[in-house]
Amino acid sequence: MRSRDRSRLTDVRAIQDSHRKADHEQTPTSQNDGRAERMIDGLRLLPWTAMDGRLCYLSTNGQGYVSTLADRIEEMQLTMGEDLLEYARSILAPGERLPSSIEYRWLVCRLTEALSDALRVADSRGQRIPVP
Repeated sequence: MRSRDRSRLTDVRAIQDSHRKADHEQTPTSQNDGRAERMIDGLRLLPWTAMDGRLCYLSTNGQGYVSTLADRIEEMQLTMGEDLLEYARSILAPGERLPSSIEYRWLVCRLTEALSDALRVADSRGQRIPVP
């Protein structure tokens, strides 16, 4: 992974860690067998978890500091996932040197994290689509 991507990942994790404590006490959380429950209108699934790993929700109208921060983090997570996918495709391309088992393990761990982030973003955005 390029240093720019590692720096971005560090920034995302630092933002998540700095806001977890403040959001943990104020944000309702819910979890059902590892999957988010469908929440009532006005609650948004956030792109980070509480300190104990539970999902975080924000009561919002879609505006405000935490909502804007969540939008930026989601965008950063998706961009990082795209960059990671591009990296994976480049090292797995025909004719490239074969990565070591450590490099494969690192790649699988990062792809797993990126997929988890992308699924949470999709779930969050899906919950905010109005039901006709």
